[in-house]
Amino acid sequence: MMLGYFAVFTPLVAFLLAGLLGGKFGDKFSQFVTCAGVLTAAAASVKLFFTVILGSNPHTLPVMTWFTSGDFTVDWAIRVDQLSVIMMCVINIVSSCVHVYSVGYMSHDDSKSRFMAYLSLFTFAMLMLVSADNLLQLFFGWEGVGLASYLLIGFWYHKDSATAASIKAFVVNRVGDLGLLLGMFTTFIVFGTIQFDGIFGSVTAHTADTFNFFGYHVHALTLICLLLFVGAVGKSAQLGLHTWLPDAMEGPTPVSALIHAATMVTAGVFLVSRFSPVFEYAPVALMVVCVLGACTAFVAATIGMTQFDIKRVIAYSTMSQLGYMFFALGVSAYSAAMFHLVTHAFFKALLFLGAGSVIHAMSDEQDMRKMGGIWKKIPVTYAMMWIGSLALAGVPFFAGYYSKDLILESEWASNSAVGHFAYYMGIAAALMTAFYSWRLIIMTFHGKPRADHHTMEHVHESPAVMIVPLVVLAIGAIFSGSTLYEGFSKPKHSEAVAAVGHEQPAETVDADSASHMNKEDFFGKSIVVLPEHDTVAKAHHVEQWVKLLPTVVGMIGIFLAYLAYMFIPSIPATVVKIFKPLHTLFFRKWFFDEIYNVVFVKTAKCLGEFFWKRGDGQMIDGLGPNGVALVSQKISGVLSKFQTGFVFQYAFMMMIGLVLLVTWVAQAMGLFEMISQILPNLDAR
Repeated sequence: MMLGYFAVFTPLVAFLLAGLLGGKFGDKFSQFVTCAGVLTAAAASVKLFFTVILGSNPHTLPVMTWFTSGDFTVDWAIRVDQLSVIMMCVINIVSSCVHVYSVGYMSHDDSKSRFMAYLSLFTFAMLMLVSADNLLQLFFGWEGVGLASYLLIGFWYHKDSATAASIKAFVVNRVGDLGLLLGMFTTFIVFGTIQFDGIFGSVTAHTADTFNFFGYHVHALTLICLLLFVGAVGKSAQLGLHTWLPDAMEGPTPVSALIHAATMVTAGVFLVSRFSPVFEYAPVALMVVCVLGACTAFVAATIGMTQFDIKRVIAYSTMSQLGYMFFALGVSAYSAAMFHLVTHAFFKALLFLGAGSVIHAMSDEQDMRKMGGIWKKIPVTYAMMWIGSLALAGVPFFAGYYSKDLILESEWASNSAVGHFAYYMGIAAALMTAFYSWRLIIMTFHGKPRADHHTMEHVHESPAVMIVPLVVLAIGAIFSGSTLYEGFSKPKHSEAVAAVGHEQPAETVDADSASHMNKEDFFGKSIVVLPEHDTVAKAHHVEQWVKLLPTVVGMIGIFLAYLAYMFIPSIPATVVKIFKPLHTLFFRKWFFDEIYNVVFVKTAKCLGEFFWKRGDGQMIDGLGPNGVALVSQKISGVLSKFQTGFVFQYAFMMMIGLVLLVTWVAQAMGLFEMISQILPNLDAR
């Protein structure tokens, strides 16, 4: 029962120790306590996997009563169910690898203690999010992740680009968070509670409810789901609120691995999965999720094919894979989305940390056009990047092959227009993913060296403290798919959502019941799918060509990359010349940044300058403090001219002042007498 506390709170303890005592005891102390903290949390999470998931033993751990206002009470509790434990395992294992890797990667940085403390803070905030038992606690973790990501992306604050990127990430995520807040408020109004058990247990009683939203009566559950999805769009960088993601590459590479692999960007996927009991009764919201996810996967893949910064290519790959997860959610394939979340965490963290190893070897160079010919000098990193790319491209029998194919098969099995649209968009994205993955491999490691002689002389393999985390992640990228496929691909449905309430406490679940639940369902009641929506069950019966097509297009993408970048290097320039407008569209990232800059940034700046200079400067200050001061200054300037030093002039001015005073007093007395005569007459009337 205590494992849940260790899995969640040890990173918090590590953050406090490193943050408060790191300056006194030094960097090694901070590195030790933070690494020890997340490793302890990872061990506790793995133990929980066997206890809660394989042993079918979900439970809730109370922490304290957060606050009470009248009849409204919010408790702080740790929800340890199947969905939470899967996220805990992913977060803590990847974070452990990132923490250990950072000891070597940040060895030359002057602020190692601060960096390690930020990493642990980020990990704790993410754990609070996924272990939340109510919406307010989830929002606490949600905002904590936003704060920690701001600190980590802008860690090198002496760089203007890093500062701008951190602010951009913070502001764009606040747009999505507004939707999340509105969704929370609407949920409370409709259900009368923000406790997950109370919400999920009464969904069927509110399926016909409507809500007055800006004068329109809309389906209440659909509105709740769409508003919550807006929050997910911002945090998970879906199309429209994705522009912060590539700029976040300005942070140190371990930050990129932590934020873009398994933690912050997957928060939206977790949120939709957690609210599956509500989404199941909001088909319009599910369609929106599916279509936007499919468009995100496609658009991000087109951009990734044209970028030259090694970290940005992987970042757009992350955005594309998140699109896969969301269009899986859109056809109720929640377990398939979570499966891809797990496998993606391993191979994408591996790719980011592998890219960091390349950058470390190339003296901080990130442009792939200035690399090449280095695979023999860093063979271990080269092998790790191959493993990550094979998993990303969905090559049999690596992790990505199992999860990506399950998603695409579920799309086709949905037998819906949006599902088939997502399938074909996913196939197109799979082709481009394989292409840009091997474009990265070939440009980075093969061909003639394009770096200067001094850089090539210093190319070297990373130290063991950086290599060991890569090996751990590589094991996950190879085996996590085949190992977990049976559990994640089991049919998932619920006969009655009224029974969605949280499971019994651990001590009340008997062994026979636990065994039965384990055989029947990997997720227990943490995810709910109506029988008619169980696309994962139907995915096992799709046509053979549907199953084979993702692998075929992946092989074609790899072949095209070899053809264009190794065998006939003139092809890319020719293609760019022929399809110049299309290439410009992709290379300039579909002009999202330029459009947003004109519509929002410049407009906000113009409005700000107008209110600053005209409103505040000319009107408020001009007529207010500055205006009064100016009038006083002019009056004092006139009066100062009478200060001549001649006594007769002072006497003359005194006489004039006395006459004016007497006149004013006489006028006031006359006015007072006139009013006193008028008032009795008014009373008489």
